Amino acid sequence: MRGLYFEEFEIGTRYISRGRTVTEADVVNFAGISGDYNPLHVDDQYAKTTIFGRRIAHGALGIAYMTGLNQALGITVETMHAFMGLENWDFVKPIFIGDTLHLEIEVESKRETKKSDRGIVNFACELINQHGEVVQRGLRKVMMKRRPKDA
Repeated sequence: MRGLYFEEFEIGTRYISRGRTVTEADVVNFAGISGDYNPLHVDDQYAKTTIFGRRIAHGALGIAYMTGLNQALGITVETMHAFMGLENWDFVKPIFIGDTLHLEIEVESKRETKKSDRGIVNFACELINQHGEVVQRGLRKVMMKRRPKDA
């Protein structure tokens, strides 16, 4: 399955991903990979003393969920040149172990580049929990392939 080419994205089009539940293993593995052993993420007793009352997932793990859920949509499979960055990314609410997250994105804007084989697409993204609450949001900037002339 191939994703969409730059020309196939229409401003205002929305996509909604499947859900994914945050697990204990996800948080522990992310701590190991990133080296971020902040007790807010890995220490139950400490986390009970915080404003959250329990452990939360790393904010950067939420970004990783966003990229994975986006990939699962299939719209950028084999048609994305590069993930170019995030703009105005906000951590709105905590992500708890056991939360089920899904991604809602909308094509916010797009522009051609000087190179005829690529274009930039900006996606307004919202990572949403099982209660319908936005936990993270922002703009994801992606360099996409243009449709080949022979396609």
